[in-house]
Amino acid sequence: MYDIQSTVTLSNGVNMPWFGLGVYKAQEGDEVKRAVHAALETGYRAIDTAAIYENEEGVGEAIREVGISREDIFITTKVWNDDQGYESTLKAFETSLQKLQMDYVDLYLVHWPVRGKFIETYRALEKLYENGRVRAIGVSNFHIHHLEALLDSCNIKPMVNQVELHPMLAQVGLRNFCKENGIQMEAWSPLMRGGEIFQHPIIQQLSKKYEKTPAQVILRWDIQSGIVTIPKSVTPSRIKENSDIFDFTISQEDMQKIDSVNENKRVGTNPEKYDTL
Repeated sequence: MYDIQSTVTLSNGVNMPWFGLGVYKAQEGDEVKRAVHAALETGYRAIDTAAIYENEEGVGEAIREVGISREDIFITTKVWNDDQGYESTLKAFETSLQKLQMDYVDLYLVHWPVRGKFIETYRALEKLYENGRVRAIGVSNFHIHHLEALLDSCNIKPMVNQVELHPMLAQVGLRNFCKENGIQMEAWSPLMRGGEIFQHPIIQQLSKKYEKTPAQVILRWDIQSGIVTIPKSVTPSRIKENSDIFDFTISQEDMQKIDSVNENKRVGTNPEKYDTL
């Protein structure tokens, strides 16, 4: 974790950057392209998109325009709920590849644990992995019981679980389960989509102590906690600011202070919703 391009080795030996750019809600076209350009020029080497974001085409265009070798960039995308199922997932993957204009993606995820479908969907991911179409596979928004069901049925363990995770939703139990099972945790919405967490007294105190923004303190907490993190922004100055977290270390005592902020508070959808579909 010495710099923005430092990586973690997934259970299958693939190296994944600890830090990347999320493009949720970045509009297709110029907005997402500007964000990806800014990130790659700053030194980011991981971009996280999804079929439902409807900006895979812009992500692919920006990557081709910036002139960095495709092999040096880690691309994640996800299969959306409406496409879950074995054959439909395989088709959805081909659509994503066409939009990205790529021959493969580095990480393909099941976006949500849709009841009655996610195991079959994951079988399709295993097929894509076995055929060399993706370098790693995993899931997103899976609770422990979803993972237990998947682990009981799969042939290839998921390498990543990407979930809402920030100091107010620390997901300690899930993190421990994933660590025990060799699944890398990844945080979406690490800054709580709007910065409520920035005003917390502990975050404010540590921001002053380390002479870093609240966002930088939180993102550094992620990295030091062994959590891959992908803050979303379309503002070049913010994209650069978010990445300026590799020149300081939070003490263990202060890490525990941030851990204490947890309230199990979500800003996104609870994955249990998808058990009712």
